[in-house]
Amino acid sequence: MEGETVVVRRRTQTGTNRHNQPIYDWQPEDVDNVLVAPGPRADLGEDRRPDGTTIAWTLYFPKTFTGSLRGAQISVRGEPPAPVIGDPKPYPDDTPTEWNMPVELERTDG
Repeated sequence: MEGETVVVRRRTQTGTNRHNQPIYDWQPEDVDNVLVAPGPRADLGEDRRPDGTTIAWTLYFPKTFTGSLRGAQISVRGEPPAPVIGDPKPYPDDTPTEWNMPVELERTDG
């Protein structure tokens, strides 16, 4: 199997305005070798999802990725960024493949 490159965008403070309020911007980071699957994970039932949430993509991040995805947005295949659901955590170290962290992206239409 071979993964794809996705763009992770994190909101970071880039300064303050004249009222000393923070100014934020989205900082992009390319992440290689991410497995991409359309739709939700099969092992998580609809009764375990937040109401009104539609899963657009399920991504499987490689073990080499160690950053946090809480509050991030991810662009897949050139589409507009989609918000990450929750705070994804990796599986234990003994997973047999290169990928150990499932990540679901939300899409809201309408």
